[in-house]
Amino acid sequence: MDQPQFVRVDIVDAVATVILDRPPVNALSAPMMREIGKVFRHLGRGDDAVAAVLTSARPGIFCAGADIAESERRYVERRLLPEESHADLVDPGAVVRECFASIRHGGLPVIAAVNGAAVGAGAALVACADLVVIAEEAYLALPEINVGVLGGARHMQQLVGVMKTRELAYTGRRMSATELHRLGGATEVVPLAKLADAAGSLAREIAEKSPLALRLSKESINRSEHLPLDEGYRLEQDYTARVSNLDDAREARTAYREKRAPSWSWR
Repeated sequence: MDQPQFVRVDIVDAVATVILDRPPVNALSAPMMREIGKVFRHLGRGDDAVAAVLTSARPGIFCAGADIAESERRYVERRLLPEESHADLVDPGAVVRECFASIRHGGLPVIAAVNGAAVGAGAALVACADLVVIAEEAYLALPEINVGVLGGARHMQQLVGVMKTRELAYTGRRMSATELHRLGGATEVVPLAKLADAAGSLAREIAEKSPLALRLSKESINRSEHLPLDEGYRLEQDYTARVSNLDDAREARTAYREKRAPSWSWR
């Protein structure tokens, strides 16, 4: 994979830390979103990482949302960048969807470590993660209504439900870290100084599990979460049967009986 310009990746102890780094506020341009997509797809296809943390290098800012100039170029002026094709004019929103899908469907469990404001498409990035750890000072918002656009509401429903999402989308109000946690959208709220440790600790705990079982668990949850209960549970049972036949599943059961740490073979 080519060296990204706006995203840094550090892998330690099977945990990939993906760091957004586009000064000054991590506004999402089309090239940055393509980089995010490539990074998560690459991680999901490899075996260097078992879990990932998504965070920001910018103090007090997780992601300020879509770059307004980029959005105007894509949706209003309909101009192409050198690396783009006419398909980007036909469907200018594809680059955004593909970026978000790489996090939701890229394979690895992803923890969003939210160190500051997550606004608009930045809030949607948070909602694409599997788990959220957020700093006390951070907040989420959907201010698109204030600048004549829409977006992010469907993703926000993943975090806080339909009615709260309507409030945020219609008013542009901020939602504090404490309220996000109260509504079930965050696993933990911590002081900013402890955010990296809290997210890293959770990621390392997850990374100790079977890598293949984690990937299948994520796929199962993604596919079943909007199905009726009976259909969703049937799908989950089908995935359980697949996982149970893995060598790593047998190793998990043996290690549990023998009271030792398992050794994963990725088979």
